[in-house]
Amino acid sequence: MSSITRTDAGGVSDGATPQGVPVLSRRLMAAGMLGNVLEWYDFAVYGFLASIFARNFFPENSPTAAMLSVFGVFAASFLMRPLGSVLFGHIGDRLGRRAALMSSAALMSISTFCVGLLPTYETAGVFSAVLLLMLRLAQGLSVGGEYMTSAVFLAENAQVRWRGAVTSLAVVGCNGGILLGSVVGAMVSGLMSTDDLAAWGWRIPFLLGCLLGGFALVLRRAVARDVKRVHRPSLPVVEAFRENGGGILRATLINIVLGIAFYLAFVYLTTWLQQADHFTPHVALELNAVSMAVVMAACLGFAALSDRIGRKPLIAGGFLALAVFSWPLFLLLQSGSVGLALLGQLGFAVIVSIYGGPMAVTLAEMFPRHTRCTAMGLSWNLGVGLGGGTAPMVAVLLVSLTGNTMAPAFYLIVGGVVAFLAALGLKETRGQPLD
Repeated sequence: MSSITRTDAGGVSDGATPQGVPVLSRRLMAAGMLGNVLEWYDFAVYGFLASIFARNFFPENSPTAAMLSVFGVFAASFLMRPLGSVLFGHIGDRLGRRAALMSSAALMSISTFCVGLLPTYETAGVFSAVLLLMLRLAQGLSVGGEYMTSAVFLAENAQVRWRGAVTSLAVVGCNGGILLGSVVGAMVSGLMSTDDLAAWGWRIPFLLGCLLGGFALVLRRAVARDVKRVHRPSLPVVEAFRENGGGILRATLINIVLGIAFYLAFVYLTTWLQQADHFTPHVALELNAVSMAVVMAACLGFAALSDRIGRKPLIAGGFLALAVFSWPLFLLLQSGSVGLALLGQLGFAVIVSIYGGPMAVTLAEMFPRHTRCTAMGLSWNLGVGLGGGTAPMVAVLLVSLTGNTMAPAFYLIVGGVVAFLAALGLKETRGQPLD
């Protein structure tokens, strides 16, 4: 890659900086993606240890009621994400990308560490659940600003010909966090007894997250520098809706389905496999870890492919594949065979990557610089918050009401059709100037 330098208007141009340091460096790209590793590591660990949280914070006579309580807290944190997109989008569009990236990573680091110190229901009663909810809301607020701000940061520092690949590093960071959460969860659950895991072992992954957060903050402070911009809107959220309300609505609809599919396939399925196939938590987490490794590589590959053939064909085609293949993939998952279940989850990994890889750069190219953080953040977080945040809870309800473990597949089929139709209206933005 040739080096690039910032222009006074906030863009980039070929060449070297006055100091001879390339702007698009490995450290800059790591700074853009590392916060996502932390934030999605925490969300993944919480989902993977859902049954432990149900025992420790929501002791109910009905196991279904306890699980619904756990995933209800999961959903509540997602509902904070649109508010986080407004808050950190305002910071990013008004004060600069660096300020938003630093503040979101700091909030996530502190709240993740505090989850690891929480008292359980046995020692603090209902107050323990209240504290858990408050911390999850703080984490939801942080995630609301992190992902899209980092994607904006990467897109604005990338050359046109590989903008999709560079921007997808934000996606790779998210998937890397979920993969790391899977690995840590599998190691902790595999190295200790079920009783020890429930008593104190569940705290370890959250306390370790503080180290990751500290590294992200140090790296961002060292390398993340903002470009100069001509226009800083006083109220970015108002200007974003006034100028691009239709684009925000379309992107939100697409991201609702993206959230449903992702969180069913890589968060809820770890619990579903234990209930439907009676796999141990360790086996379910190992399958998820392998799938997330595939997603990391595939997202980067499909994002790079979008730099060549376009964003729209991949996004529309991926959602069509979701509608067509969800049922047969769930049949594989329900087979009771570890090998076939892995094949089914790998199928979802590829499908999610087809549209998930180029999604961040597509959103970046849809909106102008002066409201980009806010518009992208709102469309992403409204969509994923409504779809992904409620997906595990809806899946639990569907299975409980119908008595059919295949019920989540119908949910994915309907979502895939809706998102495919919405994606057909997207404009192709590959190869066009960002501003």
